[in-house]
Amino acid sequence: MKKICLLLVSMIAITETSVFAQKLNKTNKMSQVKERKNYVHPHGAPTKGKILMVASSPSVSTQTGWPIGFWAAELTHPMRVFEEAGYEVELVSTDGGKLQMDGYSNPTDASGYSAHDIISLGYMQKEAFNKMLDNTKKLTDVKHDAYAAIFLVGGQGPMYTFKGNADLQKLFISFYEAGKPASAVCHSTTLLLEAKKSNGELLVTGKTWTGFANAEEDFADQAVGQKIQPYRIEDEARKINGTNFKVATPFTSYAIADGNLVTGQQQNSGAAAAEMVVELLTK
Repeated sequence: MKKICLLLVSMIAITETSVFAQKLNKTNKMSQVKERKNYVHPHGAPTKGKILMVASSPSVSTQTGWPIGFWAAELTHPMRVFEEAGYEVELVSTDGGKLQMDGYSNPTDASGYSAHDIISLGYMQKEAFNKMLDNTKKLTDVKHDAYAAIFLVGGQGPMYTFKGNADLQKLFISFYEAGKPASAVCHSTTLLLEAKKSNGELLVTGKTWTGFANAEEDFADQAVGQKIQPYRIEDEARKINGTNFKVATPFTSYAIADGNLVTGQQQNSGAAAAEMVVELLTK
């Protein structure tokens, strides 16, 4: 009788151990399951609103003598994010008229520097995109009331055309003070070195933000064998008291949202900054 009882106890223990093992195995398998769901605006559905993007009109670099404008990926990558989120994009420029992308940012450029940028290459196949570049409004022709957010496109041009641009400062501040997302990426963040709120205080006072880094300027200068920019955003930002300018590893995707001010470090950060803008609009 004892042997039978011991056998039954042993069988129960084995069964319980087996059930526990099965549950544990199932739990382990469940812990390996990951899901991700992101909203993509249905084709043909009404837009959620309009986002204003501002790019530099064509200019000439006094440092290099190159024709300069906007950086392609800093327009197209955020644009893709905005459009997939259901927003219409309107592009304006500092002087209006036809725009020109920086040569190194063009994925078809002989240098091959941006040959990997298939998002820009894809947009360049669209007739509507090329028409948009051929005929832009001047930024003084628009007001914040018609838009959900503003996004400044970087490139080499902004170092000349955004710097000291009182009209652009006024437009950007109008979005910020209306509580709307106000975003800038790469060299377009030069605007934040001077932009002041209506109370006369620099917008970046008490803010954490980013922009093109010195290490990235070093890389670019070494690549072409000369100094490219007339000044450096990081150098100038660190002269400002009461602000927190941060940079990440060179050319990583890095964006910061501090309230409704959103900034991106360089051309690889445009999509991340745009996603933060969309998150603010979703809230």
